Amino acid sequence: MSSSAATAQRLLGSHKTLVLFLAKMVAAYAVWFVIYDLWLLPDGRLDEWLSVHVASWTGGLMRPFFDGIVVDQRTVWLNQAGIFIEDGCNGLSALSLFVGFVLAYPGEWSRRALFIPAGLALIVATNVIRCASLLVISDRWPEVFDSVHGFHALFVFYVVIFGLWVAWTHIGERNATPVVAA
Repeated sequence: MSSSAATAQRLLGSHKTLVLFLAKMVAAYAVWFVIYDLWLLPDGRLDEWLSVHVASWTGGLMRPFFDGIVVDQRTVWLNQAGIFIEDGCNGLSALSLFVGFVLAYPGEWSRRALFIPAGLALIVATNVIRCASLLVISDRWPEVFDSVHGFHALFVFYVVIFGLWVAWTHIGERNATPVVAA
């Protein structure tokens, strides 16, 4: 065996858990890609359902604080400003990425059965808050809407997802060591 092959074998052997995790993530992504791109995207019903519900929940969140909130399918209006929940903004890709991570990372199935729905609910709630914030920004400060929509709001959204991933790495395994604040 050549020295480079021996080195590769040593690295793969010493990082077996990482390699297995990455392989599972690639497999989960491939399965999602096939299911979504070949079936769900052309069908459109899942994206439509999620977008309409995100718009509805955003309107519901805003109504106690603002008069004149109107929800029309995927669009939420505040005064003359509105946001349209597109397929790429409904959070479906983030939801699938989160589920793929939890399924790929080691952990007990009973904990997954509780953690996945709770995580999905938190991600959807974060997206609704993100959409509500964008709606207020589009009404009050339309000149900064594009920059906030393009980076700042997504940053917060993905920080929440990263936090869920970190939480899963700590609570997913039976013998996980709890994190203690100092």
